[in-house]
Amino acid sequence: MNIRSAALPTFTVYFILTILALLMIFPLLYTLLQAIMDPAQSSLYPPKLIPEQLYFGNILLVFKLIPVSTFISNSFIMATVIMIGQVCIASMAAYAFVYILFPGKQFWFILFLSTMMIPWEVTIIPNYLTIRSWDWLDSYQGLTLPFFASAFGVFLLRQFFLQLPRELFEAARIDGAGHIRHYLTIVLPLSRPALASLSVYVFLNSWNMYLWPLLVTNSDQMRTVQIGVSMLQFEEMSSWNHLLAGVLVVLIPSFILLIVGLKQLVRGITAGAVKG
Repeated sequence: MNIRSAALPTFTVYFILTILALLMIFPLLYTLLQAIMDPAQSSLYPPKLIPEQLYFGNILLVFKLIPVSTFISNSFIMATVIMIGQVCIASMAAYAFVYILFPGKQFWFILFLSTMMIPWEVTIIPNYLTIRSWDWLDSYQGLTLPFFASAFGVFLLRQFFLQLPRELFEAARIDGAGHIRHYLTIVLPLSRPALASLSVYVFLNSWNMYLWPLLVTNSDQMRTVQIGVSMLQFEEMSSWNHLLAGVLVVLIPSFILLIVGLKQLVRGITAGAVKG
């Protein structure tokens, strides 16, 4: 009697979690099913959920209607450059806030963190005017440079650096190592979980950007995938299975990266939240 009553809450919890998981995954499953459904089936009413046969013509048509390979290449280059730049700058800034003594260190750190409360929409116009004055519109530097600094990345890495044994820093100083050597040979190798989690987070955010690439790019040669998907909507008509096929193509790289880096992402974020 006690065993059954104790097992009931556990079963209920897992049942609720299963229902919630199905609700969360249903839009993705619906996108996949509609992308492999032929136009005749997708136009039926009431609409069908499961296709009668696999049809990959929608995905092939997406590659014919828009230069998907160019858009994916642009997004990959943009996200990779932002990821590398932000990780490098955030790691150096976090190192300075942890290991280097300078006047007002806590004040400057709090001031830097306060920028997280400024909405991105507030800075769009100043950033756009700056990029335009430098003649960087429709270029990779215009797409990437405004995102090299991140208060969240500095905070995440600083919290992780604080957990590293202080004795390693003292031993390195006794051994004659300066800040650069200590940063490159000790801090960075020991911080791979935090660096990996920040890299995955920054890459996914950069890959999914829409408004900024829409503002600073004018040609198809510099468009990103998020803008490319919107080009599948025409004024005369909207073929939803073609649009969802484009969404599926865009989501595949994100899912691959998320599956590969999910463990490191969770480990790095939880590790950085232990010590304040």
